[in-house]
Amino acid sequence: MLAKVFSFGLLGIEAYPIEIEIDISRGLPAVTLVGLADTAIRESKERVKSAIKNSGFDWPSERITISLAPSDLKKEGASFDLAIALGILAATQQLNSERLKDYYILGELSLGGSLRAVPGILPVSLAVSKSLPDPALPEQVRQQAGKIKNIIVPYLNAKEAAIVSAVSVWPLNTLRETVEFLHNPDTVRPFKLELEGLFNQNCHYQVDFSEVKGQYLAKRALEVAVAGGHNILMIGPPGSGKTMLAKRIPTIMPDLSLEEALEVTKIHSVMGGLLTQDGIMATRPFRSPHHCTSDVALVGGGSLPKPGEISLAHQGVLFLDELPEFHRDCLEALRQPLEDGLIRVSRITRSFIFPASFMLVCAMNPCPCGYYTDPRKACHCAPNKIARYMGKISGPLLDRIDIHIELPSIKYKELTDTRDAESSGIIKTRVEKVRAIQRERFKGDGIFYNAQMNTKLIKKYCSLEEDAKELLKLAMTELGLSARAYDKILKVSLTIADLAQAESICAVHIAEAIQYRSLDKQL
Repeated sequence: MLAKVFSFGLLGIEAYPIEIEIDISRGLPAVTLVGLADTAIRESKERVKSAIKNSGFDWPSERITISLAPSDLKKEGASFDLAIALGILAATQQLNSERLKDYYILGELSLGGSLRAVPGILPVSLAVSKSLPDPALPEQVRQQAGKIKNIIVPYLNAKEAAIVSAVSVWPLNTLRETVEFLHNPDTVRPFKLELEGLFNQNCHYQVDFSEVKGQYLAKRALEVAVAGGHNILMIGPPGSGKTMLAKRIPTIMPDLSLEEALEVTKIHSVMGGLLTQDGIMATRPFRSPHHCTSDVALVGGGSLPKPGEISLAHQGVLFLDELPEFHRDCLEALRQPLEDGLIRVSRITRSFIFPASFMLVCAMNPCPCGYYTDPRKACHCAPNKIARYMGKISGPLLDRIDIHIELPSIKYKELTDTRDAESSGIIKTRVEKVRAIQRERFKGDGIFYNAQMNTKLIKKYCSLEEDAKELLKLAMTELGLSARAYDKILKVSLTIADLAQAESICAVHIAEAIQYRSLDKQL
């Protein structure tokens, strides 16, 4: 007998409908699985067999053929276990097959029959809520897609699935419970979620800028960087607070809108990052990959491409500590997403586009030993060794980092200061005011903050007073600053002027922006 079950697969960060057909026929007992299934799916026959037996149902002693359509797309993961098990029960008439036609079914089975959470549920809910399926899919699948608005998921995925209110979510705990529900649907109520309440409940951070002692100039530079969307590089000896400051940057960034939160949540859902979360990412992500990370792990990829660290940092912060220790291929791979706000991963059959709009925050020591700029500890690095160390960072990458600052080591007096430092909430208020000014300024230009300005917009909006022009001319001549540094100084000085609520750029704004180009002055 033939049975059909509907489920979903993932391509990149998008979900697409899958039709699972199970046929029971005469022959030697065997399970054949077709449809470009990966190892996890091929192993599902063992999990499904044990789950069916341990749930009190009969395993057929006949030939079982399982087909996953569309057959030309590779499928991966264990999320089809429950659908396959229910299809086998329907094909052996232990379950009424008519009950299955109104549901999309996802879930991994344990050997005992309980349901385990699976990644990528939010993209599935979003796909189910769309009425127009992909025209490239087979006709049968397209006809079915758009009619079904019910999803059966493991209970641990309930909040994530219910974020999309247009979809009816039925969370269950075991295979046995699922069969009983399908026989008597009135025994379970669909899971409902108050999205606004959940979003507000999760919208808080565990860290705050008030916990950072000293480093007032660095705090100011970070405020300027966040206000204008500028990338920043911090240079200082070990223990000067670079990592501590970087971790607190998301706390002064404007709050995520609900639309942005769903975009971020979708990426983390595909990577399984929500299995221990509360269903939605309400805070800006902070990603800090180790310096031995490969370029594929950083930008995304694989045989069936998945997002990398830069996409997981979308709408948040990507922190690269010990910047010169990263492989050069990794650093050069950042150049395109820093310009475009997305990463395109191409394969022979198709291309995948992953969002990657993030703030790049880097940290490094001034030399291999770390104490070149520390007045209290001697540096033993030879000049050529320091030059090689600094030379690991390419000019094109530095070109995309607007602010370079040097951090001194913390003094004992600053560490023991009992006065309350400025909190993240106070700094965020100033940042949000500046972001509002920039949104209004660039309303018709297709950008949102100063760091995104091109040469044409710099000429249009960076109005310099006479004293500012003279100071910038002097700096270019005396410090030997490059043309790229000229544009960066104008962008940063406009942000500083916005923070001061000034109509035009003054000499004091230019002077502060010049201080944020320490590497240009050294090189």
